[in-house]
Amino acid sequence: MKQVYSDVLQFRGNHYNFGYWQGELLKDSPILPNREKQWAPKRERHFRIDERVVKKTILQFAPGVWEEIEGLADSLKWNMRDAIREFGGYYLEYGRSGCSVLTSKDYMVRNYDNHPLSYEGRYLAYQPTDRGYAIIGPSMQITGRIDGMNEKGLAVGYNFVNRKGSGDGFICNMIGRLLLEVCSNVEEAVDLLKEIPHRHTFSYIVLDQTGKSSVVEASPRKIEVHQSNACTNHFEKLTDENRYRVEESINRQEVIKQKSLDLHDPYEAFQLMNDVEQGVFSNKYGAWAGTLHTAIYLPKQMKVGFSLGGNQPPYMMDFQRWLDGYKLAATRIKGSLDNESPFINMVLLDKVDIVL
Repeated sequence: MKQVYSDVLQFRGNHYNFGYWQGELLKDSPILPNREKQWAPKRERHFRIDERVVKKTILQFAPGVWEEIEGLADSLKWNMRDAIREFGGYYLEYGRSGCSVLTSKDYMVRNYDNHPLSYEGRYLAYQPTDRGYAIIGPSMQITGRIDGMNEKGLAVGYNFVNRKGSGDGFICNMIGRLLLEVCSNVEEAVDLLKEIPHRHTFSYIVLDQTGKSSVVEASPRKIEVHQSNACTNHFEKLTDENRYRVEESINRQEVIKQKSLDLHDPYEAFQLMNDVEQGVFSNKYGAWAGTLHTAIYLPKQMKVGFSLGGNQPPYMMDFQRWLDGYKLAATRIKGSLDNESPFINMVLLDKVDIVL
């Protein structure tokens, strides 16, 4: 078993200062050097960008995120082209992954499945003072979010479906950030997902304080919306966008649907997703499909929970209390994985054996 952790980071202020502050933290972190080792073999092929297009598109949907990238660039003393490429979430390649989401009118529970060396171990609470909504959740590629909830009680998660037939557009984690940054409810989230350009093929699951939820099937070509309490790694509407083999994803979805019929409260829902014996949690880390974290979002209560690894109770946080000015007590959330690879925030690696 490998002991792992996510650092809990808290910031209140404008987006530029938020970016600058994160840059200062990254100077003493192994995250960026380890990412460089992962990305270098594919950089020229997959990380090509048109700076003008990226800037125009980010400014159109979330100008605060652009200012955050500017702050990161200034702090790290990078030129904007490099900062856009690393933090802009546009055009970038995305590795394989699993993931499962269960929703009810009261909660969203999400398993994030991937390889440990893809995970940067940062859990952030950010309250902007200039524009955009306050957000809590784990980060990916610094500016993006793997899942999360905002101050309006909108919870967001996403599941990988396919990366073939990719187009020019945002990748999943930046789309998650944009949804949380500017949308207050499911209707606004669906409208944004229909408007923004998508790089890859993903399902986006959204739940708001009214108890309404939707699954949005999104590819670079089409968008479909439907209702379901369980979502895994295949489309139910846009089936022509699915990968060739979806049997495992369908079976996992059926386990969630059947076992969710007997759930009595959010904690039981969390156990269904997180307990190794239940059949949803995965230890397939070598196949990019091992469960790294399980998150629970309770929009009506404005509370969130988070754990790393399986058979773990969620560490619960009162997001509303944090919005009211109090600090989160935790500075680090710990867990363990049935794997020997660390997260990339933990140690500077001589080499990285996987390439994103």
